[in-house]
Amino acid sequence: MATTKISVSDARNRFAELVNRVAYAGERVRVVRRGRALAAVVPMEDVELLEALEDELDLAAAREALADPANAQRIPWDRVRDELRR
Repeated sequence: MATTKISVSDARNRFAELVNRVAYAGERVRVVRRGRALAAVVPMEDVELLEALEDELDLAAAREALADPANAQRIPWDRVRDELRR
């Protein structure tokens, strides 16, 4: 799938059209300033796929950490709660 490049100012001026092209035509758009890509507008399917991949990587890392005997130490809930409050 080809990716279109559009300047920040053009993206601002044509935002509704841009969103429609992405949502209905599945187009991917890079928003650039001075030739440097700053952001992207992509179909929700792309975002959902990226999130699913991130979840799989997180799950694999968690399983690896749990399998390591060095991580078997228990941390009291009070300590965890106090650290989360900071």
